[in-house]
Amino acid sequence: MSHGKFATAINCMDGRAQLPVIEYLKKKLGVDYVDMITEPGPVKALAENADKGFLDSVKKRIFVSVDKHHSRHIAVVGHHDCAGNPAGEAEQRRQIGESLAVLRSWDLGAELQGLWLDENWRVEPVAKPPR
Repeated sequence: MSHGKFATAINCMDGRAQLPVIEYLKKKLGVDYVDMITEPGPVKALAENADKGFLDSVKKRIFVSVDKHHSRHIAVVGHHDCAGNPAGEAEQRRQIGESLAVLRSWDLGAELQGLWLDENWRVEPVAKPPR
């Protein structure tokens, strides 16, 4: 019995950031569902790669999505006007790239991508890590 195809998004908890990312990933990847792992400004903490409790929590949730829902796509998202990470766009785009490098080191068995949500809540691809 098929339960549909899943992708995973590590996104800000900001409610404005949820639907645009879900709609983008469903359309772009042809998935039915998007598992959301939300934190305030997660790209900052991922990029810093220092808070073991945070990293373990995110990793555990990613593996639920990958192992139980067979997600093969993971997006890391930063956005304009982020209360949890008030850094500007250029800094957040850099953090997204560093976040992808951290995730790549976890050997998740999934394709990784970075996304940026602009001031109009439009999704823009940021970067994919080198393979």
